[in-house]
Amino acid sequence: MSQIYAVPLPEMPIAVQDFAAYKSGIQNCSPKTVSEYLLDLRTFFRFIVANREGIDPESDEFSTIDISRLDLAFIGSIRTSEIYAFLQYSGSVRKNLWAAKARKLAAIRMFYRYLVNKTKQLESNPAIDIESPKPRKSLPKFLSLQESLTLLETVRTDKESRFVVRDYAIITLFLNCGMRVSELVGIDLSDVSRDLRTLRVTGKGAKERMIYLNDACHDALADYLALRLADDNGHNIKEKALFLSGQRKRISVKTVQWMVYKYLDMAGLGGRHLSVHKLRHTAATLMYSQGGVDVRVLKDILGHEQLNTTQIYTHVSSADMEAAMAHNPLAGQKRKDK
Repeated sequence: MSQIYAVPLPEMPIAVQDFAAYKSGIQNCSPKTVSEYLLDLRTFFRFIVANREGIDPESDEFSTIDISRLDLAFIGSIRTSEIYAFLQYSGSVRKNLWAAKARKLAAIRMFYRYLVNKTKQLESNPAIDIESPKPRKSLPKFLSLQESLTLLETVRTDKESRFVVRDYAIITLFLNCGMRVSELVGIDLSDVSRDLRTLRVTGKGAKERMIYLNDACHDALADYLALRLADDNGHNIKEKALFLSGQRKRISVKTVQWMVYKYLDMAGLGGRHLSVHKLRHTAATLMYSQGGVDVRVLKDILGHEQLNTTQIYTHVSSADMEAAMAHNPLAGQKRKDK
């Protein structure tokens, strides 16, 4: 079991091992999510040990601190002030931005909540009243409608890749459906309806949702499936995944990311810190700003738990603001003597 995580479980305190089992077995968190909790908690407990024992947290010794020996008495002795010190260290020494610090605090808070509320092993949660680091307000990066069309045309007209049909279908789904890359690579053939009008994806927390496919997605999938199923017949492929790699196995997240970066560069859209996730932002922004999709419907399409997560896409574009200024009834007023 320990081998599926980024941190081997025997290297963690028993209480943390039990917490990982709870998050995985009871709350059905993915191995990736549990791994992130373990990495954050390992750094946290190493910092506490280093701070108490006079070890320089910037030294090589820091990464060798053994925390497997930490018992419940030690964990319960950690004070709120020490958590504040850890968050300060995360920002000043490890150069964590607000999101990384907020994630670390969330891991600590959930761990203590598990010990206090779920298993009743501790009486108090030292992180319960610590406010999460405030995010820097910024608009999500996304492609304009014309840039999206340029990207699709770049894929469609690629004469060198033997995976053009597959890649066109993948990018079409990203730009039209706004799915996560983890959701896309997890799609099986059985998740797609026979008429190619719906498909089922599994999102965060193993929650399934149905995505309805428009004509662009229908046609792109039809072209790809004609090749995908022909491969099955010709090569006796038993892989159940919808999208396959060159080795005829389920395509990986890294392969999809590499492919998207390649076509962004080819389309002249590289160097803007765009990514696969930004295609999800693009789909959401275009559906809201130009498609007139209600934000509550958009929430369900994207698989968001909370409406406030979706509201990041309700920003107005610079073109909208420019048009609004031009329509101000005073916009035509000029100095008479000019």
